[in-house]
Amino acid sequence: MLNYIKMNKLLVFVVLSIFAFSCKPKENNELKTLFEQYYEERLQFFPLEATSQGDNRFNDKLPIDISESYRKDLLAFYHKYNAEIDKIDVQKLSEDELIQYKTLKFNINTEIEGLGFPTHLIPFNQFTGLPLTFAQLGSGEASQPFKTTQDYDNWLKRVDQFAVWADSAILNFNKGIAVQYVLPKALVVKMIPQMHDLSSAAAPENLFFGPIKKLPATFTVEQKALYTKKYTDAIENKIRPSYKKLEDYLSGTYIKAARSSSGVGGFVGGKKYYEYLAYYWTTSLKSPDEIFQTGLSEVSRIKQEMLKVKDQVGFKGDLPDFFESVKTDPKLMPFKNAEEVLAAFKAIQTKIDPNLKKMFNNTPKTGFEIRRTEAFREASASAEYMQGPADGSRPGVFYVPIPDVTKFNLTSGMESLFLHEAIPGHHYQVSLQQENLAIPKFMRFGWYGAYGEGWALYTESLGKELGLYTDPYQYLGALGDEMHRAIRLVVDVGIHTKGWSREEALNYMLQNEAISKDGAIAEIERYMAIPGQALSYKIGALKIRELRAKYTSALGEKFKLADFHDQVLKNGCLPLSVLEETLDAWANTLAK
Repeated sequence: MLNYIKMNKLLVFVVLSIFAFSCKPKENNELKTLFEQYYEERLQFFPLEATSQGDNRFNDKLPIDISESYRKDLLAFYHKYNAEIDKIDVQKLSEDELIQYKTLKFNINTEIEGLGFPTHLIPFNQFTGLPLTFAQLGSGEASQPFKTTQDYDNWLKRVDQFAVWADSAILNFNKGIAVQYVLPKALVVKMIPQMHDLSSAAAPENLFFGPIKKLPATFTVEQKALYTKKYTDAIENKIRPSYKKLEDYLSGTYIKAARSSSGVGGFVGGKKYYEYLAYYWTTSLKSPDEIFQTGLSEVSRIKQEMLKVKDQVGFKGDLPDFFESVKTDPKLMPFKNAEEVLAAFKAIQTKIDPNLKKMFNNTPKTGFEIRRTEAFREASASAEYMQGPADGSRPGVFYVPIPDVTKFNLTSGMESLFLHEAIPGHHYQVSLQQENLAIPKFMRFGWYGAYGEGWALYTESLGKELGLYTDPYQYLGALGDEMHRAIRLVVDVGIHTKGWSREEALNYMLQNEAISKDGAIAEIERYMAIPGQALSYKIGALKIRELRAKYTSALGEKFKLADFHDQVLKNGCLPLSVLEETLDAWANTLAK
Protein backbone atom coordinates (compact mmCIF):
# COMPACT_ATOMS: atom_id res chain seq x y z
CA MET A 1 0.00 0.00 0.00
CA LEU A 2 2.77 2.30 -0.95
CA ASN A 3 3.23 2.82 2.69
CA TYR A 4 -0.28 3.68 3.82
CA ILE A 5 0.85 6.71 5.83
CA LYS A 6 2.68 8.06 2.80
CA MET A 7 -0.38 7.29 0.70
CA ASN A 8 -2.65 9.29 2.96
CA LYS A 9 -0.28 12.29 2.95
CA LEU A 10 -0.04 12.12 -0.82
CA LEU A 11 -3.82 12.18 -1.22
CA VAL A 12 -4.20 15.08 1.18
CA PHE A 13 -1.51 17.02 -0.70
CA VAL A 14 -2.90 16.26 -4.14
CA VAL A 15 -6.53 16.81 -3.38
CA LEU A 16 -6.01 19.63 -0.88
CA SER A 17 -9.51 20.39 0.30
CA ILE A 18 -12.14 18.92 -1.97
CA PHE A 19 -14.52 21.70 -1.12
CA ALA A 20 -12.20 24.67 -1.56
CA PHE A 21 -13.95 26.06 -4.61
CA SER A 22 -16.56 28.78 -4.52
CA CYS A 23 -17.90 27.97 -7.96
CA LYS A 24 -18.36 24.73 -9.83
CA PRO A 25 -16.12 24.21 -12.88
CA LYS A 26 -17.73 22.71 -15.93
CA GLU A 27 -17.62 18.94 -16.30
CA ASN A 28 -14.13 17.59 -16.87
CA ASN A 29 -14.50 15.38 -19.94
CA GLU A 30 -10.94 14.10 -19.64
CA LEU A 31 -11.65 12.69 -16.18
CA LYS A 32 -15.04 11.33 -17.23
CA THR A 33 -13.43 9.49 -20.15
CA LEU A 34 -10.74 8.11 -17.86
CA PHE A 35 -13.35 6.77 -15.45
CA GLU A 36 -15.25 5.09 -18.28
CA GLN A 37 -12.15 3.52 -19.79
CA TYR A 38 -10.96 2.29 -16.41
CA TYR A 39 -14.30 0.66 -15.65
CA GLU A 40 -14.62 -0.99 -19.07
CA GLU A 41 -11.08 -2.34 -19.11
CA ARG A 42 -11.34 -3.58 -15.54
CA LEU A 43 -14.43 -5.66 -16.37
CA GLN A 44 -12.32 -7.71 -18.76
CA PHE A 45 -10.21 -8.74 -15.78
CA PHE A 46 -13.27 -9.41 -13.61
CA PRO A 47 -16.03 -10.81 -15.86
CA LEU A 48 -17.83 -12.46 -12.94
CA GLU A 49 -18.36 -8.99 -11.48
CA ALA A 50 -19.87 -7.92 -14.79
CA THR A 51 -22.24 -10.88 -14.67
CA SER A 52 -23.27 -10.06 -11.10
CA GLN A 53 -24.04 -6.49 -12.22
CA GLY A 54 -26.31 -7.68 -15.03
CA ASP A 55 -23.75 -6.84 -17.73
CA ASN A 56 -23.94 -9.88 -20.00
CA ARG A 57 -21.12 -9.06 -22.42
CA PHE A 58 -18.61 -11.32 -20.67
CA ASN A 59 -20.81 -14.21 -19.55
CA ASP A 60 -18.64 -16.73 -21.41
CA LYS A 61 -15.37 -15.55 -19.85
CA LEU A 62 -13.62 -17.09 -16.86
CA PRO A 63 -10.00 -15.93 -16.60
CA ILE A 64 -7.42 -17.95 -14.71
CA ASP A 65 -7.15 -15.16 -12.16
CA ILE A 66 -4.66 -17.03 -10.00
CA SER A 67 -2.04 -17.37 -12.74
CA GLU A 68 1.21 -15.40 -12.77
CA SER A 69 0.44 -13.99 -16.21
CA TYR A 70 -2.98 -12.71 -15.11
CA ARG A 71 -1.53 -11.04 -12.04
CA LYS A 72 1.23 -9.45 -14.12
CA ASP A 73 -1.30 -8.05 -16.59
CA LEU A 74 -3.57 -6.82 -13.79
CA LEU A 75 -0.68 -5.02 -12.11
CA ALA A 76 0.22 -3.35 -15.41
CA PHE A 77 -3.41 -2.28 -15.79
CA TYR A 78 -3.42 -0.56 -12.39
CA HIS A 79 -0.06 1.10 -13.01
CA LYS A 80 -1.29 2.42 -16.35
CA TYR A 81 -4.33 4.09 -14.83
CA ASN A 82 -2.34 5.34 -11.87
CA ALA A 83 -0.10 7.18 -14.33
CA GLU A 84 -3.11 8.47 -16.27
CA ILE A 85 -4.94 9.83 -13.24
CA ASP A 86 -1.78 11.62 -12.11
CA LYS A 87 -1.98 13.68 -15.30
CA ILE A 88 -5.32 15.19 -14.25
CA ASP A 89 -5.20 18.82 -13.11
CA VAL A 90 -7.12 18.65 -9.84
CA GLN A 91 -7.51 22.44 -9.78
CA LYS A 92 -9.97 22.14 -12.66
CA LEU A 93 -12.24 19.57 -11.01
CA SER A 94 -15.64 20.15 -9.46
CA GLU A 95 -16.44 19.07 -5.91
CA ASP A 96 -18.05 15.81 -7.05
CA GLU A 97 -15.21 15.09 -9.48
CA LEU A 98 -12.67 15.52 -6.70
CA ILE A 99 -14.53 12.97 -4.59
CA GLN A 100 -14.46 10.58 -7.53
CA TYR A 101 -10.81 11.32 -8.29
CA LYS A 102 -9.74 10.66 -4.74
CA THR A 103 -11.77 7.45 -4.53
CA LEU A 104 -10.22 6.02 -7.68
CA LYS A 105 -6.73 7.04 -6.59
CA PHE A 106 -7.24 5.28 -3.27
CA ASN A 107 -8.58 2.18 -4.98
CA ILE A 108 -5.76 1.87 -7.50
CA ASN A 109 -3.00 2.28 -4.95
CA THR A 110 -4.43 -0.23 -2.50
CA GLU A 111 -4.87 -2.77 -5.31
CA ILE A 112 -1.29 -2.26 -6.49
CA GLU A 113 0.05 -2.95 -3.03
CA GLY A 114 -2.21 -5.96 -2.60
CA LEU A 115 -0.73 -7.59 -5.69
CA GLY A 116 2.64 -7.50 -3.96
CA PHE A 117 1.52 -10.31 -1.64
CA PRO A 118 1.36 -13.97 -2.83
CA THR A 119 -2.34 -14.46 -2.15
CA HIS A 120 -2.73 -16.54 -5.32
CA LEU A 121 -0.88 -19.36 -3.55
CA ILE A 122 -4.04 -19.88 -1.49
CA PRO A 123 -6.61 -19.88 -4.33
CA PHE A 124 -9.68 -20.56 -2.19
CA ASN A 125 -10.94 -21.61 1.22
CA GLN A 126 -14.23 -22.81 2.66
CA PHE A 127 -15.73 -19.30 2.64
CA THR A 128 -14.52 -17.63 -0.54
CA GLY A 129 -13.13 -18.53 -3.92
CA LEU A 130 -14.18 -19.69 -7.35
CA PRO A 131 -15.24 -23.28 -6.51
CA LEU A 132 -18.11 -21.99 -4.36
CA THR A 133 -18.98 -19.02 -6.58
CA PHE A 134 -18.95 -21.28 -9.62
CA ALA A 135 -21.44 -23.62 -7.98
CA GLN A 136 -23.80 -20.76 -7.18
CA LEU A 137 -23.63 -19.47 -10.75
CA GLY A 138 -24.06 -22.90 -12.27
CA SER A 139 -27.09 -23.74 -10.16
CA GLY A 140 -29.21 -21.36 -12.22
CA GLU A 141 -30.29 -19.52 -9.07
CA ALA A 142 -27.75 -16.68 -9.13
CA SER A 143 -26.67 -13.96 -11.55
CA GLN A 144 -25.62 -16.19 -14.47
CA PRO A 145 -28.59 -15.94 -16.89
CA PHE A 146 -30.15 -19.01 -18.48
CA LYS A 147 -32.80 -17.61 -20.81
CA THR A 148 -31.50 -18.12 -24.35
CA THR A 149 -29.42 -20.64 -26.25
CA GLN A 150 -26.57 -18.11 -26.13
CA ASP A 151 -26.83 -18.07 -22.34
CA TYR A 152 -26.59 -21.86 -22.21
CA ASP A 153 -23.60 -21.82 -24.57
CA ASN A 154 -21.90 -19.10 -22.53
CA TRP A 155 -22.01 -21.22 -19.41
CA LEU A 156 -20.48 -24.21 -21.18
CA LYS A 157 -17.52 -22.02 -22.14
CA ARG A 158 -17.06 -21.08 -18.51
CA VAL A 159 -17.16 -24.76 -17.61
CA ASP A 160 -14.24 -25.40 -19.97
CA GLN A 161 -12.20 -22.72 -18.22
CA PHE A 162 -13.12 -23.95 -14.75
CA ALA A 163 -11.37 -27.23 -15.43
CA VAL A 164 -8.21 -25.25 -16.26
CA TRP A 165 -8.68 -23.09 -13.17
CA ALA A 166 -8.94 -26.15 -10.91
CA ASP A 167 -5.65 -27.53 -12.27
CA SER A 168 -4.05 -24.12 -11.73
CA ALA A 169 -5.34 -24.04 -8.15
CA ILE A 170 -3.59 -27.31 -7.37
CA LEU A 171 -0.40 -26.01 -8.96
CA ASN A 172 -0.58 -22.87 -6.82
CA PHE A 173 -1.33 -24.79 -3.65
CA ASN A 174 1.83 -26.80 -4.33
CA LYS A 175 3.85 -23.62 -4.80
CA GLY A 176 2.48 -22.41 -1.49
CA ILE A 177 3.60 -25.61 0.21
CA ALA A 178 7.12 -25.04 -1.11
CA VAL A 179 7.35 -21.64 0.63
CA GLN A 180 5.18 -22.57 3.65
CA TYR A 181 2.38 -20.26 2.55
CA VAL A 182 -0.52 -22.59 3.33
CA LEU A 183 -3.94 -22.67 4.95
CA PRO A 184 -4.54 -23.77 8.55
CA LYS A 185 -5.49 -27.43 8.80
CA ALA A 186 -8.74 -26.49 10.57
CA LEU A 187 -9.91 -24.79 7.36
CA VAL A 188 -8.81 -27.53 4.99
CA VAL A 189 -10.90 -30.01 6.94
CA LYS A 190 -14.00 -27.95 6.10
CA MET A 191 -13.13 -27.59 2.41
CA ILE A 192 -12.94 -31.32 1.70
CA PRO A 193 -16.65 -32.14 2.26
CA GLN A 194 -17.62 -29.09 0.19
CA MET A 195 -15.66 -30.42 -2.78
CA HIS A 196 -17.10 -33.88 -2.17
CA ASP A 197 -20.68 -32.62 -2.19
CA LEU A 198 -20.10 -30.84 -5.50
CA SER A 199 -18.50 -33.87 -7.14
CA SER A 200 -20.53 -36.79 -5.83
CA ALA A 201 -23.98 -36.44 -7.40
CA ALA A 202 -24.58 -37.61 -10.97
CA ALA A 203 -26.08 -35.26 -13.55
CA PRO A 204 -29.82 -35.48 -12.86
CA GLU A 205 -29.27 -34.83 -9.14
CA ASN A 206 -26.22 -32.61 -9.47
CA LEU A 207 -26.49 -28.95 -8.52
CA PHE A 208 -25.17 -27.95 -11.96
CA PHE A 209 -28.13 -29.67 -13.61
CA GLY A 210 -30.39 -26.89 -12.29
CA PRO A 211 -30.53 -24.93 -15.58
CA ILE A 212 -31.70 -28.07 -17.40
CA LYS A 213 -34.52 -28.58 -14.93
CA LYS A 214 -35.69 -25.07 -15.83
CA LEU A 215 -35.19 -25.02 -19.58
CA PRO A 216 -37.08 -22.07 -21.11
CA ALA A 217 -40.46 -22.86 -22.62
CA THR A 218 -39.31 -21.07 -25.77
CA PHE A 219 -36.76 -23.83 -26.51
CA THR A 220 -37.78 -26.39 -29.12
CA VAL A 221 -37.88 -30.09 -28.31
CA GLU A 222 -34.63 -30.52 -30.25
CA GLN A 223 -32.93 -27.70 -28.34
CA LYS A 224 -34.01 -29.12 -25.01
CA ALA A 225 -32.62 -32.52 -25.93
CA LEU A 226 -29.38 -30.99 -27.21
CA TYR A 227 -28.68 -28.95 -24.08
CA THR A 228 -29.68 -31.78 -21.78
CA LYS A 229 -27.00 -33.89 -23.45
CA LYS A 230 -24.41 -31.09 -23.47
CA TYR A 231 -24.93 -30.27 -19.80
CA THR A 232 -24.92 -33.92 -18.79
CA ASP A 233 -21.62 -34.38 -20.61
CA ALA A 234 -20.18 -31.22 -19.04
CA ILE A 235 -21.17 -32.33 -15.55
CA GLU A 236 -19.88 -35.89 -15.91
CA ASN A 237 -16.70 -35.18 -17.88
CA LYS A 238 -15.59 -31.74 -16.67
CA ILE A 239 -17.33 -30.41 -13.56
CA ARG A 240 -17.45 -33.51 -11.38
CA PRO A 241 -13.89 -34.58 -12.27
CA SER A 242 -12.60 -31.08 -11.46
CA TYR A 243 -14.22 -31.01 -8.04
CA LYS A 244 -13.15 -34.61 -7.40
CA LYS A 245 -9.58 -33.68 -8.28
CA LEU A 246 -9.71 -30.81 -5.78
CA GLU A 247 -11.23 -33.06 -3.13
CA ASP A 248 -8.55 -35.73 -3.57
CA TYR A 249 -5.75 -33.19 -3.56
CA LEU A 250 -6.97 -31.44 -0.41
CA SER A 251 -7.58 -34.69 1.46
CA GLY A 252 -4.27 -36.19 0.35
CA THR A 253 -1.34 -33.91 -0.35
CA TYR A 254 -2.48 -30.57 1.01
CA ILE A 255 -3.87 -31.45 4.42
CA LYS A 256 -0.53 -33.03 5.32
CA ALA A 257 1.20 -29.72 4.61
CA ALA A 258 -1.43 -27.47 6.22
CA ARG A 259 -0.25 -25.42 9.17
CA SER A 260 -1.25 -25.77 12.80
CA SER A 261 -1.11 -22.00 13.45
CA SER A 262 -4.17 -19.82 12.98
CA GLY A 263 -2.92 -16.41 11.84
CA VAL A 264 -0.91 -14.91 8.99
CA GLY A 265 1.68 -13.65 11.45
CA GLY A 266 3.61 -16.86 10.92
CA PHE A 267 4.16 -16.14 7.22
CA VAL A 268 7.31 -14.46 6.01
CA GLY A 269 6.22 -10.82 5.80
CA GLY A 270 3.05 -11.65 7.71
CA LYS A 271 3.17 -8.53 9.90
CA LYS A 272 3.35 -6.21 6.89
CA TYR A 273 0.63 -8.21 5.13
CA TYR A 274 -1.77 -7.86 8.06
CA GLU A 275 -1.07 -4.12 8.36
CA TYR A 276 -2.01 -3.84 4.71
CA LEU A 277 -5.19 -5.87 5.22
CA ALA A 278 -6.21 -3.76 8.21
CA TYR A 279 -5.82 -0.64 6.08
CA TYR A 280 -7.52 -2.21 3.05
CA TRP A 281 -10.57 -3.31 5.01
CA THR A 282 -10.95 -0.31 7.33
CA THR A 283 -9.65 2.47 5.02
CA SER A 284 -8.34 3.84 8.30
CA LEU A 285 -4.86 4.67 9.56
CA LYS A 286 -5.57 2.95 12.87
CA SER A 287 -2.84 0.43 13.61
CA PRO A 288 -3.73 -3.18 14.49
CA ASP A 289 -2.86 -2.42 18.12
CA GLU A 290 -5.17 0.62 18.17
CA ILE A 291 -7.94 -1.49 16.66
CA PHE A 292 -7.34 -4.15 19.31
CA GLN A 293 -7.69 -1.58 22.10
CA THR A 294 -10.85 -0.15 20.52
CA GLY A 295 -12.27 -3.65 20.54
CA LEU A 296 -11.49 -4.18 24.22
CA SER A 297 -13.14 -0.87 25.10
CA GLU A 298 -16.28 -1.66 23.10
CA VAL A 299 -16.54 -5.15 24.60
CA SER A 300 -16.48 -3.61 28.08
CA ARG A 301 -19.14 -1.01 27.20
CA ILE A 302 -21.55 -3.45 25.58
CA LYS A 303 -21.13 -5.93 28.41
CA GLN A 304 -22.60 -3.35 30.80
CA GLU A 305 -25.70 -3.10 28.57
CA MET A 306 -26.04 -6.87 28.56
CA LEU A 307 -25.93 -6.93 32.35
CA LYS A 308 -28.89 -4.54 32.38
CA VAL A 309 -30.91 -6.95 30.21
CA LYS A 310 -29.94 -9.85 32.45
CA ASP A 311 -31.26 -7.97 35.46
CA GLN A 312 -34.39 -6.88 33.55
CA VAL A 313 -35.45 -10.49 32.86
CA GLY A 314 -34.61 -11.49 36.44
CA PHE A 315 -31.82 -13.94 35.71
CA LYS A 316 -29.73 -14.88 38.75
CA GLY A 317 -26.13 -15.60 37.89
CA ASP A 318 -23.24 -14.12 35.97
CA LEU A 319 -23.16 -13.16 32.30
CA PRO A 320 -21.64 -16.43 30.96
CA ASP A 321 -24.37 -18.34 32.83
CA PHE A 322 -26.96 -16.04 31.26
CA PHE A 323 -25.50 -16.71 27.82
CA GLU A 324 -25.67 -20.44 28.43
CA SER A 325 -29.25 -20.13 29.61
CA VAL A 326 -30.50 -18.28 26.54
CA LYS A 327 -28.62 -20.65 24.24
CA THR A 328 -30.41 -23.67 25.70
CA ASP A 329 -33.84 -22.30 26.70
CA PRO A 330 -36.38 -24.13 24.48
CA LYS A 331 -38.79 -21.17 24.70
CA LEU A 332 -36.27 -19.14 22.70
CA MET A 333 -36.14 -21.77 19.95
CA PRO A 334 -39.80 -21.94 18.89
CA PHE A 335 -39.47 -22.73 15.20
CA LYS A 336 -40.70 -26.01 13.76
CA ASN A 337 -39.66 -25.54 10.13
CA ALA A 338 -37.62 -23.23 7.92
CA GLU A 339 -40.73 -21.52 6.57
CA GLU A 340 -41.54 -20.20 10.05
CA VAL A 341 -38.07 -18.67 10.31
CA LEU A 342 -38.43 -16.93 6.96
CA ALA A 343 -41.91 -15.71 7.90
CA ALA A 344 -40.52 -14.19 11.11
CA PHE A 345 -38.03 -12.18 9.08
CA LYS A 346 -40.79 -11.00 6.76
CA ALA A 347 -42.77 -9.84 9.80
CA ILE A 348 -39.81 -7.68 10.84
CA GLN A 349 -39.86 -6.03 7.43
CA THR A 350 -43.54 -5.19 7.85
CA LYS A 351 -43.03 -3.84 11.37
CA ILE A 352 -40.32 -1.31 10.49
CA ASP A 353 -41.91 0.06 7.33
CA PRO A 354 -43.89 2.99 8.86
CA ASN A 355 -40.90 4.45 10.73
CA LEU A 356 -38.52 3.66 7.91
CA LYS A 357 -40.29 6.17 5.69
CA LYS A 358 -39.53 8.92 8.23
CA MET A 359 -35.81 8.17 8.29
CA PHE A 360 -35.05 7.89 4.58
CA ASN A 361 -36.04 10.26 1.81
CA ASN A 362 -34.71 7.94 -0.89
CA THR A 363 -35.39 4.21 -1.15
CA PRO A 364 -34.23 1.72 -3.79
CA LYS A 365 -36.25 0.58 -6.77
CA THR A 366 -34.57 -2.84 -6.83
CA GLY A 367 -36.78 -5.64 -5.53
CA PHE A 368 -36.06 -7.62 -2.39
CA GLU A 369 -36.57 -11.25 -1.31
CA ILE A 370 -35.76 -13.45 1.68
CA ARG A 371 -34.54 -16.98 0.90
CA ARG A 372 -33.04 -19.94 2.69
CA THR A 373 -29.34 -20.53 1.94
CA GLU A 374 -28.69 -23.34 -0.55
CA ALA A 375 -28.04 -26.74 1.03
CA PHE A 376 -24.57 -27.24 -0.47
CA ARG A 377 -23.11 -24.30 1.49
CA GLU A 378 -25.58 -23.91 4.35
CA ALA A 379 -23.49 -25.69 6.99
CA SER A 380 -20.61 -23.20 6.73
CA ALA A 381 -22.54 -20.10 5.66
CA SER A 382 -23.48 -16.96 7.54
CA ALA A 383 -26.57 -14.91 6.78
CA GLU A 384 -25.78 -12.66 3.83
CA TYR A 385 -27.13 -10.29 1.22
CA MET A 386 -26.68 -10.93 -2.49
CA GLN A 387 -27.24 -7.85 -4.59
CA GLY A 388 -29.54 -7.71 -7.58
CA PRO A 389 -28.34 -6.30 -10.92
CA ALA A 390 -28.53 -2.58 -11.56
CA ASP A 391 -31.28 -3.01 -14.15
CA GLY A 392 -33.66 -4.41 -11.54
CA SER A 393 -34.20 -7.64 -13.48
CA ARG A 394 -33.44 -9.71 -10.39
CA PRO A 395 -34.10 -8.79 -6.76
CA GLY A 396 -31.57 -8.39 -4.00
CA VAL A 397 -31.71 -11.50 -1.81
CA PHE A 398 -31.27 -11.89 1.95
CA TYR A 399 -30.01 -15.46 2.44
CA VAL A 400 -30.67 -17.13 5.80
CA PRO A 401 -28.83 -20.39 6.66
CA ILE A 402 -31.03 -22.75 8.68
CA PRO A 403 -28.98 -25.96 9.02
CA ASP A 404 -31.01 -27.05 12.07
CA VAL A 405 -34.30 -25.23 12.56
CA THR A 406 -34.72 -26.61 16.10
CA LYS A 407 -31.64 -24.63 17.16
CA PHE A 408 -32.55 -21.33 15.49
CA ASN A 409 -32.62 -19.01 18.49
CA LEU A 410 -34.57 -15.77 18.87
CA THR A 411 -31.57 -14.27 20.65
CA SER A 412 -29.46 -14.79 17.54
CA GLY A 413 -30.42 -11.18 16.81
CA MET A 414 -33.10 -11.69 14.19
CA GLU A 415 -34.20 -8.05 14.21
CA SER A 416 -30.70 -6.59 14.09
CA LEU A 417 -29.68 -9.18 11.50
CA PHE A 418 -32.50 -8.10 9.23
CA LEU A 419 -31.59 -4.42 9.60
CA HIS A 420 -27.97 -5.21 8.76
CA GLU A 421 -28.23 -7.64 5.87
CA ALA A 422 -31.49 -6.43 4.40
CA ILE A 423 -33.35 -3.18 5.11
CA PRO A 424 -32.08 -0.50 5.57
CA GLY A 425 -28.63 -2.07 5.61
CA HIS A 426 -27.03 -3.74 2.62
CA HIS A 427 -30.13 -3.73 0.43
CA TYR A 428 -30.62 0.02 0.71
CA GLN A 429 -26.94 0.93 0.43
CA VAL A 430 -25.98 -1.40 -2.42
CA SER A 431 -29.16 -0.87 -4.43
CA LEU A 432 -29.15 2.92 -4.14
CA GLN A 433 -25.51 2.95 -5.14
CA GLN A 434 -26.10 0.81 -8.23
CA GLU A 435 -29.13 2.85 -9.23
CA ASN A 436 -27.23 6.15 -8.94
CA LEU A 437 -26.46 7.26 -12.50
CA ALA A 438 -24.79 10.47 -11.28
CA ILE A 439 -21.62 8.68 -10.17
CA PRO A 440 -19.09 6.83 -12.38
CA LYS A 441 -19.61 3.11 -12.87
CA PHE A 442 -16.48 2.21 -10.94
CA MET A 443 -18.21 3.77 -7.93
CA ARG A 444 -21.69 2.48 -8.73
CA PHE A 445 -20.34 -1.05 -8.51
CA GLY A 446 -17.46 -0.45 -6.10
CA TRP A 447 -17.05 -1.63 -2.53
CA TYR A 448 -15.18 -0.60 0.60
CA GLY A 449 -15.78 -2.87 3.56
CA ALA A 450 -15.51 -0.14 6.19
CA TYR A 451 -18.21 1.88 4.46
CA GLY A 452 -20.48 -0.94 3.29
CA GLU A 453 -20.27 -3.09 6.41
CA GLY A 454 -19.96 -0.02 8.60
CA TRP A 455 -23.24 1.31 7.21
CA ALA A 456 -24.94 -2.04 7.74
CA LEU A 457 -23.78 -2.24 11.36
CA TYR A 458 -24.76 1.39 11.92
CA THR A 459 -28.32 0.57 10.80
CA GLU A 460 -28.55 -1.98 13.61
CA SER A 461 -28.33 0.95 16.02
CA LEU A 462 -31.54 2.33 14.47
CA GLY A 463 -33.60 -0.55 15.85
CA LYS A 464 -35.36 1.30 18.66
CA GLU A 465 -36.10 4.27 16.40
CA LEU A 466 -37.66 1.84 13.93
CA GLY A 467 -39.91 0.25 16.57
CA LEU A 468 -37.81 -2.85 17.23
CA TYR A 469 -35.96 -4.20 20.29
CA THR A 470 -39.08 -3.93 22.50
CA ASP A 471 -38.62 -7.56 23.55
CA PRO A 472 -35.66 -7.86 25.95
CA TYR A 473 -34.43 -11.02 24.27
CA GLN A 474 -34.46 -9.40 20.84
CA TYR A 475 -32.58 -6.45 22.33
CA LEU A 476 -30.14 -8.91 23.86
CA GLY A 477 -29.75 -10.34 20.38
CA ALA A 478 -29.01 -6.86 19.02
CA LEU A 479 -26.46 -6.27 21.77
CA GLY A 480 -25.06 -9.67 20.97
CA ASP A 481 -24.63 -8.69 17.34
CA GLU A 482 -22.90 -5.46 18.35
CA MET A 483 -20.73 -7.35 20.83
CA HIS A 484 -19.92 -9.81 18.08
CA ARG A 485 -18.46 -7.03 15.91
CA ALA A 486 -16.52 -5.61 18.88
CA ILE A 487 -15.12 -9.05 19.65
CA ARG A 488 -14.01 -9.30 16.04
CA LEU A 489 -11.63 -6.39 16.55
CA VAL A 490 -10.03 -8.26 19.43
CA VAL A 491 -9.85 -11.78 18.04
CA ASP A 492 -8.96 -10.89 14.43
CA VAL A 493 -5.97 -8.84 15.57
CA GLY A 494 -5.22 -11.40 18.28
CA ILE A 495 -5.11 -14.28 15.81
CA HIS A 496 -3.05 -12.53 13.16
CA THR A 497 -0.62 -10.39 15.17
CA LYS A 498 -0.53 -11.69 18.74
CA GLY A 499 -0.18 -15.40 18.11
CA TRP A 500 -3.60 -16.38 19.45
CA SER A 501 -4.57 -19.95 18.67
CA ARG A 502 -7.93 -20.94 17.28
CA GLU A 503 -8.86 -22.22 20.75
CA GLU A 504 -7.83 -19.00 22.53
CA ALA A 505 -9.92 -16.92 20.15
CA LEU A 506 -12.81 -19.36 20.54
CA ASN A 507 -12.70 -19.16 24.33
CA TYR A 508 -12.63 -15.35 24.28
CA MET A 509 -15.71 -15.28 22.06
CA LEU A 510 -17.64 -17.82 24.13
CA GLN A 511 -16.89 -15.91 27.34
CA ASN A 512 -18.19 -12.62 26.00
CA GLU A 513 -21.27 -13.39 23.91
CA ALA A 514 -24.25 -15.71 23.69
CA ILE A 515 -23.10 -17.75 20.74
CA SER A 516 -23.16 -21.51 20.27
CA LYS A 517 -19.84 -23.31 20.11
CA ASP A 518 -20.53 -24.33 16.51
CA GLY A 519 -21.37 -20.73 15.62
CA ALA A 520 -18.22 -19.47 17.31
CA ILE A 521 -16.09 -22.03 15.49
CA ALA A 522 -17.52 -20.95 12.13
CA GLU A 523 -16.80 -17.31 12.97
CA ILE A 524 -13.24 -17.86 14.20
CA GLU A 525 -12.46 -19.95 11.13
CA ARG A 526 -13.85 -17.18 8.94
CA TYR A 527 -11.38 -14.72 10.50
CA MET A 528 -8.62 -17.24 9.90
CA ALA A 529 -9.67 -17.56 6.26
CA ILE A 530 -10.25 -13.85 5.49
CA PRO A 531 -7.81 -11.84 7.63
CA GLY A 532 -8.81 -8.25 8.35
CA GLN A 533 -12.27 -8.33 6.80
CA ALA A 534 -13.96 -8.61 10.18
CA LEU A 535 -12.42 -5.30 11.27
CA SER A 536 -14.42 -3.30 8.75
CA TYR A 537 -17.82 -3.53 10.45
CA LYS A 538 -17.11 -1.90 13.79
CA ILE A 539 -14.56 0.63 12.55
CA GLY A 540 -16.97 1.86 9.87
CA ALA A 541 -20.00 1.94 12.17
CA LEU A 542 -18.13 3.85 14.86
CA LYS A 543 -17.16 6.47 12.29
CA ILE A 544 -20.74 6.93 11.02
CA ARG A 545 -22.09 7.16 14.58
CA GLU A 546 -19.34 9.64 15.43
CA LEU A 547 -20.29 11.81 12.44
CA ARG A 548 -24.00 11.68 13.28
CA ALA A 549 -23.27 12.82 16.84
CA LYS A 550 -20.96 15.57 15.60
CA TYR A 551 -23.51 17.03 13.19
CA THR A 552 -26.41 16.64 15.62
CA SER A 553 -24.49 18.77 18.10
CA ALA A 554 -23.19 21.29 15.58
CA LEU A 555 -26.40 21.82 13.58
CA GLY A 556 -29.05 21.62 16.29
CA GLU A 557 -32.53 22.01 14.78
CA LYS A 558 -31.06 22.14 11.30
CA PHE A 559 -30.02 18.49 11.60
CA LYS A 560 -32.50 16.09 9.99
CA LEU A 561 -31.77 12.38 10.28
CA ALA A 562 -33.25 11.54 6.88
CA ASP A 563 -31.05 14.18 5.25
CA PHE A 564 -27.98 12.82 7.04
CA HIS A 565 -28.74 9.32 5.79
CA ASP A 566 -29.20 10.64 2.26
CA GLN A 567 -25.80 12.32 2.41
CA VAL A 568 -24.06 9.22 3.74
CA LEU A 569 -25.53 7.16 0.88
CA LYS A 570 -25.27 9.84 -1.81
CA ASN A 571 -21.92 8.87 -3.37
CA GLY A 572 -21.95 5.16 -2.67
CA CYS A 573 -18.99 3.41 -1.06
CA LEU A 574 -16.19 5.78 -0.11
CA PRO A 575 -13.01 5.50 1.94
CA LEU A 576 -13.89 6.76 5.42
CA SER A 577 -11.64 9.81 5.13
CA VAL A 578 -13.39 10.88 1.92
CA LEU A 579 -16.80 10.25 3.48
CA GLU A 580 -15.98 12.50 6.42
CA GLU A 581 -14.75 15.31 4.16
CA THR A 582 -17.90 15.22 2.05
CA LEU A 583 -20.17 15.24 5.12
CA ASP A 584 -18.19 18.02 6.77
CA ALA A 585 -18.76 20.15 3.68
CA TRP A 586 -22.49 19.35 3.73
CA ALA A 587 -22.73 20.28 7.42
CA ASN A 588 -20.76 23.48 6.92
CA THR A 589 -23.14 24.53 4.16
CA LEU A 590 -26.17 23.88 6.37
CA ALA A 591 -24.62 25.78 9.27
CA LYS A 592 -24.32 29.02 7.29
